Parts: sequence; C-alpha cells; structure tokens
Amino acid sequence: MNATGKFAGFTVGLVVIFGAALALGSVAGPDVAEPAAHTAEDDGHGAGGHDAGGHDTAADPTPGGLTPTADGYTLELASDQVTAGAAVPVQFRITNPSGVPVTDYTVEHEKLLHLIVVRRDLAGFQHVHPTLDAAGTWSVPLDLTRGGDYRVFADFTPAGGEGVTLGTDLRVAGTYDPQELPTPAATATVDGYTVTLDGALRPGETSNVTLSVSRDGQPVTDLQPYLGAYGHLVALRTTDLGYLHVHPDGHPGDGVTAAGPGIDFAVTAPSAGDYRLFLDFQHAGAVHTAEFTASAGPEEK
Repeated sequence: MNATGKFAGFTVGLVVIFGAALALGSVAGPDVAEPAAHTAEDDGHGAGGHDAGGHDTAADPTPGGLTPTADGYTLELASDQVTAGAAVPVQFRITNPSGVPVTDYTVEHEKLLHLIVVRRDLAGFQHVHPTLDAAGTWSVPLDLTRGGDYRVFADFTPAGGEGVTLGTDLRVAGTYDPQELPTPAATATVDGYTVTLDGALRPGETSNVTLSVSRDGQPVTDLQPYLGAYGHLVALRTTDLGYLHVHPDGHPGDGVTAAGPGIDFAVTAPSAGDYRLFLDFQHAGAVHTAEFTASAGPEEK
C-alpha cells in the first residue's frame, strides 16, 4: 500500500525542498552531508564486528532488516513506488514506539544513518547517507535507472538507544532485467582494482576473513579512512536478503591497523547458503565497491 497519505502536511514541502537540492547538484553518494545540529560523539569502533541491528555478530547471528518494524521503530517510505531514473528523490522517516518521527540520532561511523539499497536480484547496490530535516524526514536521491523491486535498509542508532536495522520494499517502475547471481569467487575487480577474499564463511559461527586490495598487480598499502575505517562490509543472505553489516578489526590511527592491503573482518553467517558481500573502500580520494558471492557450507552435525 502506498504510504504517501501518512506524510500529509509535509510531503509537499519535501518535494519543493528536494527539487531545489537537486537543482543545486546534491546527488546522493558517500559524501552527502549530515545536519550540523546532530553531533553526538561515538567512535563506533571495536575489535569485533557487529551487524546493522546493533548485535554483536559473535553472539547473535540473527540477520537484521527482514521487517520494517523492530524494537518498536518503524521505517516508513513517503511512497513505496517510484519511476525509474538516475536521481530519484526518495523520502522516508523512522517512527518511535509512540509513532512519533525520530529526530535525534547517535552518530555511528561518522553518520547519523546509513541507507543501503539493493535490487532483490542483488544488483544495483548503493550505500548512501540521506539528509534529515527538523521534522524527522530523511531525503536522498537514488540511482534507480533499472526497474524492479528493491530492498531499502535503514541502519541507525536512536539517541540513548541501541542500534536498529529496518528493511522495506521499494518498487521501481521501468524495464526489469533480472540478473543471475554470480557464482562464488575469491576475487573481484572494480575500477581497476582487484580485491581478493581469503577465508570461508561457516554457518552459525564467526569466520575471520580478509579482503586484500591491489592495483596493477601491486598491493595497495595506502588505503584511506572511509567513515572512520579502512573498509565497510555488508553481507546479504540471498534467500531473503537478511542483512549483516560488519566492520573491520581495528581502526585508522590506533597504531596497529595497517592501511592495507588486507582488511580483516569477523563475519557470522546465520545459516548455510549463499551470501552476497559488498566491500566499500577508499583510495586516491574515491570510494569503490567490490562485490562477491560467498557460500557458507552446511552446518556440521
């Protein structure tokens, strides 16, 4: 059901404001600005990973983002259907257990909220950072040039609360060209870089994996911090798009963690089966995303 009616009283203003923003060239990407009023300090880094639902992945392998409501919070899109385009304005809000839009968030990994968008065939992955207005509405233009059903994940921590991941569907009207899931492979190439995956996923257990970055056959040893880390990894279970958002061991400036070529992660696959892995890393001033398919073998009896 289209949720536009839920936004009565402020949706028109959003369209006007957002249209002006697009006219000024505010295209979504890793560097979308956050409102200066929200500056809660939190380094968000630890030796172990956690999923986007705020759970320690070593203790709780349950994936997040399977429902639009969790822990009393709800993700509401202004519209759950849009027309395909290169910079489609999308608005949404997060409501609290009382049904009131959340306006106060804790900064996690340098942002108030991380929005992950991917088509249900696991194509068209995007990791962006919307802007928040005083009324609690988030706005961001998305690259939705390819039609189809998309999954939208909001990864955030309400002020004074625990981390939450919510997921909902967005239908994009346009030509649909479903893609086959790539077969599992240990290497991926993106923008002239080669990323190698070392390590295997084990269902129900924490697996240590390393993703190593090279360029022109040479290891990259000067990765740049992106969102306070040398790499960010999102893992999606292919059967239901169950969502894990893990972060690497250590962090830049700790005197121990090297700036490449390897980025170490602790990942817990909640079940056997295929997963799609998306690694964001920054080098030479640009953010790149390497994509892998990995399989977690059957659970040992």
